[in-house]
Amino acid sequence: MESWRAHMPAGMLLKSEGFASDLYDPERTTTLRRFCAQSGLPYADLGVPVPLKTMVAYGLDFQERLVPSLEKRMVTGLHLCSAGFQLELDDGETFNSRRVIVAVGHRHFPYVPSCMAHLPPELMSHSSEHHDLGRLKGRDVTVVGGGASALDLATLLHENGADVRLLVRQPSVSFVSKPRPRTLWCRVRYPMTGIGGGWKSRLFTDAPGMFRFLPQEMRSHIVKTHLGPAGAWFIQDRITGRLPVLAGRAPTHAEARDGHVVLHLNGIDGPSEIVTDHVVAATGYRVDLHRLSFLSERLRSSLRSIGNTPVLSRDFESSVPGIYFIGLAAAHWFGPVMRFMFGAGYTARRLSEHLSRIVFAPDRARSANWAMRPGL
Repeated sequence: MESWRAHMPAGMLLKSEGFASDLYDPERTTTLRRFCAQSGLPYADLGVPVPLKTMVAYGLDFQERLVPSLEKRMVTGLHLCSAGFQLELDDGETFNSRRVIVAVGHRHFPYVPSCMAHLPPELMSHSSEHHDLGRLKGRDVTVVGGGASALDLATLLHENGADVRLLVRQPSVSFVSKPRPRTLWCRVRYPMTGIGGGWKSRLFTDAPGMFRFLPQEMRSHIVKTHLGPAGAWFIQDRITGRLPVLAGRAPTHAEARDGHVVLHLNGIDGPSEIVTDHVVAATGYRVDLHRLSFLSERLRSSLRSIGNTPVLSRDFESSVPGIYFIGLAAAHWFGPVMRFMFGAGYTARRLSEHLSRIVFAPDRARSANWAMRPGL
């Protein structure tokens, strides 16, 4: 939950509907619905946006109820050793483990296009760096991106006193429709799932284990394009007509000049340029094992990868026996559901069954243990 609490913009509303925002527990005793009822907070399965502060409070309550002994320490080093793996913590402690689950979520993988990546941090930042919206108040800001994070952040920055424009590669900005009562025929023709509507989404949520059998190029394409960029239904009125949207234009180059950024663009009207005080790259996340600085060079080089994403077995195990990757890092093998909280159910069931089978087998029970890195 650290990403939600410290890196998402304050005042944000979740794009996912209430029914799709539950944290997973097998008994379904700690749902968001129940937490909101106990806390006197508004809730509906559909049509009532979930505030970020509600989600954070729910997550902390979930942890205190189900994982009260959680140790909130950071892993700074992970090395291969004769006992399996050696872990180094931020307080200097080290210990060995036979198995490690890497559950770092998306925080390590912010993506910035190469045309802007060279800009200094005072002129360019990623959307994940803007929990505090006040730091850009009164400044001219260009938000690059057309997805929910770009639209949310542009809106919130505008409402907090920044002079914002939105730069979108697509010819127009898209928004998901507000949920409405649906007939039986509509529900059959276009089922709703925890990651969105449609039979493709239903397939990806119901059968993540089948995704790995698709051709590699198809898997990569689906993970990148399924549920393309679109804002939440409740943000449309807060952005339309309230701040400039430069659609159908993409940055090709950026340069720092006299304390400002000159963005060179290419679009439907030909090349152009704009000058701005600060650029925010709301351009999503891309898994890259090289971004996981806590992995030792020896361990990283031992991991088989495709496009810098780890090769995983059907049980989320990497090519190095005993180390597992879950969450966004597993999306290439288990599909787009791994980009969402909704994917935690399948992951937990599959991995816990696997670990129970191999760890608690009679001939291995005495020596086996595993460690979990926080961050999912």
